[in-house]
Amino acid sequence: MPRHKSEDDITAEVLERFAQTPQPRLREIMLSLIRHLHAFVKEVNLTEAEWFQAIAILTETGRLWCSDKRQEFILFSDTLGVSMVVDLLNHRKPEGATESTVFGPFHRLGAPEMPAGGNIADRDTTGVPTLVGGRVLDLDGRPIAGALLDVWQAQSNGLYDSQDAQVEGMHMRGRFRTDAEGRYLVRTVRPVHYPIPADGPVGRMLRATGRHPWRPAHIHFVVSAEGYEPVTTHIFDRADDYLNSDAVFAVKESLICDFVRHDAADDAEAARLGIAPPFYTVRFDFRLKKAAKAGASVLEAQQRLAALGTQAAQ
Repeated sequence: MPRHKSEDDITAEVLERFAQTPQPRLREIMLSLIRHLHAFVKEVNLTEAEWFQAIAILTETGRLWCSDKRQEFILFSDTLGVSMVVDLLNHRKPEGATESTVFGPFHRLGAPEMPAGGNIADRDTTGVPTLVGGRVLDLDGRPIAGALLDVWQAQSNGLYDSQDAQVEGMHMRGRFRTDAEGRYLVRTVRPVHYPIPADGPVGRMLRATGRHPWRPAHIHFVVSAEGYEPVTTHIFDRADDYLNSDAVFAVKESLICDFVRHDAADDAEAARLGIAPPFYTVRFDFRLKKAAKAGASVLEAQQRLAALGTQAAQ
């Protein structure tokens, strides 16, 4: 005799079969995934046409929009807010520690190591010169000497070097070390807001839902030091129009900075580096938490970057 099954019968049977998964963590993930996925399908009363359209979009995303220069699935994760939820769950910080935010898809390994005040924007002729400086400290305010700051940023045209066919090699990237007092200094140009790539499935999703693709002006940092937990973060320009509507939900209040304009040669560091007005300065102190386990190091941070970079296919 034929079996008569309801939607809930199917869900129960699928859960029963996945309940035999030997690995505990995988079992937990799969059972929760089934519950939520089935509940979503039932809640919106998903049609066959809509489900096949979703499958077609996923197929197109993998086949046409994921390569060594582009990772559309990461863009989906970012624009749906999933990346930031995962970041918050995995990088809870104690009071006073610098908060993390999304890694993004544009990091590249092998950026040059530069001296304090080194210019990562030496080929950007349209941006306004900017000095970013401060200290790397522990949670008690003690300086951390020899900390590594891996820095990258979009160019003044709104493109990262890996997006710009006119740029050879690396640009707007550098690695800096703190001095004995924990001080660092990066020479760059004032960051600009820019749109995430919107010519593929993510762009179509944003347009269909009435959303824009813009990210507020920011500079990326990964800060690491021997014996401390590394932090992946941005600093944001307080004057930017997109702080309250970042396409990837990455803005945190503690990461917003004032970019101070100088119309006179009134800054000693700028004068020493030969920077003429107008220029901007911004100060931001990074505060790192002690590592929970012995052996945390700059190497571990770089290994994490390598793994993330592989995932991002950059």
